[in-house]
Amino acid sequence: MSFEKVPMTAAGHAALEAEIKHLKSVERPRIIKAIEEARAHGDLSENAEYHAAKEAQGLNESRVAELEDKLSRADVIDVSKLSGNTIKFGATVKIVDEDTDEEHRYQIVGELEADVKSGKVAINSPIARAMIGKKAGDVVEVVTPKGHKSYEILDVKFS
Repeated sequence: MSFEKVPMTAAGHAALEAEIKHLKSVERPRIIKAIEEARAHGDLSENAEYHAAKEAQGLNESRVAELEDKLSRADVIDVSKLSGNTIKFGATVKIVDEDTDEEHRYQIVGELEADVKSGKVAINSPIARAMIGKKAGDVVEVVTPKGHKSYEILDVKFS
């Protein structure tokens, strides 16, 4: 396990806390009940329900441990207190693909809260790394699985 701080937004931190609460208060009791019911069926050596429930228990507990570790190392950054026109963690950046004129809006967030579909890219992703330190008007080159892409940065906000 690493002891380095994990940057995340307050919303990302709250989402992790909510997931841990769900795993402990909903999933854990549900799995324990499934194990008890499977035990009641007798011979455990050939009891598929028992083995499946024990496996689910192991996965659930390892996820809880992983999330608790991340939370213990969280460096919660209040994006509303950030400002400036230089791109850094927490910035919401509007870019345009220079080839297709397609516009995208991304917020640069911690690795655990990244979700491209909802416009959140991880600070360590290629596109975020290319944008860090840049300003509106700059052009960034990003190597993607589909090849090189050029994006012009249209706007930088912290909100």
